[in-house]
Amino acid sequence: MTIDIISVVPDLLNGPFSHSIMKRAQEKELLKVNVINLREYTTYARAQVDDYPFGGGAGMVLMIEPLVNAVEALTKEKIYDEVIFLTPDGNTLNQQMANQLSLKNNLLLICGHYKGIDQRFRDHFVTKEISIGDYVLSGGELAAAVLTDAIGRLIPGVLNDETSALSDSFQDNLLAPPVYTRPEVFRDWKVPDVLMSGNHKLIEEWRFDQSIKRTQERRPDLLDDLKK
Repeated sequence: MTIDIISVVPDLLNGPFSHSIMKRAQEKELLKVNVINLREYTTYARAQVDDYPFGGGAGMVLMIEPLVNAVEALTKEKIYDEVIFLTPDGNTLNQQMANQLSLKNNLLLICGHYKGIDQRFRDHFVTKEISIGDYVLSGGELAAAVLTDAIGRLIPGVLNDETSALSDSFQDNLLAPPVYTRPEVFRDWKVPDVLMSGNHKLIEEWRFDQSIKRTQERRPDLLDDLKK
């Protein structure tokens, strides 16, 4: 899979893909992440990519021309399954969305900045708009990193144990159960006996019950969705 990310401040994305699982995914050549500097596609002086909004108001808006120049240059080299704009008013990212996107071959992510991007670009080039939550960030770079990580870890072969992702929270509309590791006893706090029993059937039943309990306590809305 290839994920290309268009950004005004590409240096913000140096860290997230240089360590841990995302680094290993790229070393295994299962995932390729390219960060593209939008300023390289502007024809304006001093690499300008933003301007004041028509109609007045605070803040700056990313101009349509550099964005279109970038996308049209990139689409000459590859076909994108989705052109995704990271924006607070997009559809909220969830596990099912990440699952679906992990099956694609080429994704292009557009990082907003300042007050956003010219609506005409959204109307004519963006195929999907995604939000990572009901809050506003300074730009879309951190959201792009979150989305890339959520997708990338689902690619077969990225995780050492391919069954690990299947037991993550939200995969089956349930939160993950509690987990424990060594030592078995710490300050008189003991790991539940069932986990030490070696009885895999009982362990799986316990984990499922704990998932239901945790979901009921913390995210009952997920159980409502499950009933639909």
